[in-house]
Amino acid sequence: MIGDFEVKDEDLAGRIAVLETKHGKLETPAFFPVINPLKQEISLEELRSIGFNNFITNSFILKKNGVIPNTIHEKFGDNFVIMTDSGAYQILEYGEIEQTNRDIVSYEAKIRPDIAVFLDIPTGNADDREEAKLSVETTLERGKEVIDIVDQNQDIIWVHPIQGGPFLDLVEYSAKEASRRASYKMLALGSPTVFLEKYKYDTLMDLIYTAKSNVSRGIPFHLFGGGVPHIIPFAVALGVDSFDSASYAIFARDNRYLTGERTYRLEDLEYFPCSCPVCSRYDPSELLEMKSEDRYKLLAIHNLWKIKEEMNRVKQAIKEGRLFEYIHQKAYSHPALYSAFKSMLKYSSYLEKYDPRVKGNVKGVLLFDANSMKRPELLRHSEFMEELSPKKAKALIICGDRLNSPFISDPKVKSIQGKNKDYDLFVALPFYGLVPVMASEAFPLSQFEIPDTLDEITISETVSKIKEILRNKNYAEIKFMECEKSALSHVMSINTTL
Repeated sequence: MIGDFEVKDEDLAGRIAVLETKHGKLETPAFFPVINPLKQEISLEELRSIGFNNFITNSFILKKNGVIPNTIHEKFGDNFVIMTDSGAYQILEYGEIEQTNRDIVSYEAKIRPDIAVFLDIPTGNADDREEAKLSVETTLERGKEVIDIVDQNQDIIWVHPIQGGPFLDLVEYSAKEASRRASYKMLALGSPTVFLEKYKYDTLMDLIYTAKSNVSRGIPFHLFGGGVPHIIPFAVALGVDSFDSASYAIFARDNRYLTGERTYRLEDLEYFPCSCPVCSRYDPSELLEMKSEDRYKLLAIHNLWKIKEEMNRVKQAIKEGRLFEYIHQKAYSHPALYSAFKSMLKYSSYLEKYDPRVKGNVKGVLLFDANSMKRPELLRHSEFMEELSPKKAKALIICGDRLNSPFISDPKVKSIQGKNKDYDLFVALPFYGLVPVMASEAFPLSQFEIPDTLDEITISETVSKIKEILRNKNYAEIKFMECEKSALSHVMSINTTL
């Protein structure tokens, strides 16, 4: 059925899913390259060769220039899932356009794309709260205004934009109201480009979280203008299912070269850090010597390859249950990305809520620094330890950073356990805190890798976690073993009798 959204794999709040459209199944996370209907810098055949079976184009431009005589698929073919935007970008750039919302939506119903957006009012970079509020109210009003056309054309997936800009309460209100409108099978967060352009990635994370946490989990969620590869995994982790952008072409016209971590100026490169068909054939100096239109096209093709590559990497990370690790790695490639990562960690409870408890493909977790303590598996373990009731009056703590896992099978642990049957037996581990020996085979209490050298914050926070747990358990006596040379040696500073 058109609009069905079937989730296949999940990790954090991200997912791989299949959206049913009139012209085929679209696997998400997905990226919609923006195609200018009047000037296709990259042909549809080239788009398909890169791996894109979908794109977005502008219904306002199509209508204004009479490009589509009948339906949009008659012009562009039935082999693409086509999304149409409404002219909101032109409003953002130039002010009002000479078309009404109802004109645009009626036109979209006539040309019959697979996915369509009504003519919303972008908040943009509005610093004035009243101006932002007006964009939210007008967008909601316009969504209601065309509901009759939307209801009569349910073979199109209609998108309801969410506005509010930097004002999170307005974003929340906009998201809740849009989510209540069942006729719209897709939601989208508008106006992120102003934050992307200023590298305010942490603010963008706040916006995405606010919108996503106030809408139905079961509806696909789009991010307008999210076109740089390095921000895609962060947005997906918070629950974004699709993106669109003309960044690949806009950056190319400015001689900007995308990578998975950052953007380069072509003139600053001596070597291409990529093996796509463009980069494996040319070097930077050869592109710089070309005619501008030839260079722009090749750079645009490269930029699309990098976006496609990033989408695939994110999907593979989801399949393997390693999205947190992938984002953690990405975070250190640029200070703005690290800020985005830290902003995401504020919402660790939200990520844990949707992160699946069982991940069949995961063989272990990789823990790096104190940020790893915010990953869902460790948060769940902390909750488990808080709820665990003592079985004995005394506790024995073995520092486990030199033990073999699973700890229940370690000969030293077995020997200690046999001689101390009147103690609850725990292993003290970096990142985890305390692990009950009898539960140590459960995933991921034995299935993990940690650095040989731990940072001081990780050690300090682990020790603090252990002390808090032990104080809350009210053991009459606490004994420590194998801790003198451990990274957690100062856990012994806790009183042995509480």
